[in-house]
Amino acid sequence: MSAQGRVVLAGVPLGNPGDATDRLKDALATADVIAAEDTRRARRLASDLGVTVGGQIVRYDDVTEQRQTDGLRDRAVAGATVLLVTDGGMPSVSDPGYRLVAAAIAADIPVSVLPGPSAVTTAITLSGLPSARFCFEGFPPREPGKRRSTYAALASEPRTMVFFESPKRIGSSLADAVAAFGADRDAAVCRELTKTHEEVRRGTLGELADWAKDGLLGEITVVIAGAPPPRAEDAPDAAELARRVALAEAGGVPRKEAMRAVATAVGVSRSVVYDAVQAAKRSES
Repeated sequence: MSAQGRVVLAGVPLGNPGDATDRLKDALATADVIAAEDTRRARRLASDLGVTVGGQIVRYDDVTEQRQTDGLRDRAVAGATVLLVTDGGMPSVSDPGYRLVAAAIAADIPVSVLPGPSAVTTAITLSGLPSARFCFEGFPPREPGKRRSTYAALASEPRTMVFFESPKRIGSSLADAVAAFGADRDAAVCRELTKTHEEVRRGTLGELADWAKDGLLGEITVVIAGAPPPRAEDAPDAAELARRVALAEAGGVPRKEAMRAVATAVGVSRSVVYDAVQAAKRSES
């Protein structure tokens, strides 16, 4: 155990052990404690890399993160090197990590990172979509209504967007993306990155939603092009404006916010959208 404890976050291979760095191998061999999202996968990774683990491996996942953080911090305070690894990619990126980092910083414990693979940057590089500016949105909500609300709020986002998604929900998630972003929006679905069955499917959201409607296998990253600059002359007609507002409302977005989002997305004033919604209400009565 070192005199000065520390917390080390390490990026681990997404699937191909050959992507591991020498620094990761050394950290696995020398850490006093390895906090792993899945202890079995951490042991398998060490075995694949020919590393003999000398420290203790403990579980640190979404279920145990909150109750384990203080104990790991205390061990670092006592002089231990605590290594944090996930099942693949970088800790803290839609995976456990930030709570331990925050606790370590608050306790004046040194924190360092061993850079490594990331599904986010790997997917956006493979997508063929603009990558100078992008945003990572993590996993969309599981509940359909909340997911539709999330997508509706991003309808006018100009940056390329990156999402993680469950193989069981990918079909319905892409269908909701079509409703929010339009069937013609360019996108890519990246599956099993760096693994034997890696697959990248590029096309419009409509095409991808049809392809994935029955679900997919493996770990999935979705990349969606940002919204093009709005042009007033291309604005949808009143009925379509009202439909988009109704769709956002159905997903839980308050009406005023929905009208504001639709107006921004299509490049018209909020009064135009308001009039379209009122006309739709009159036609229904």
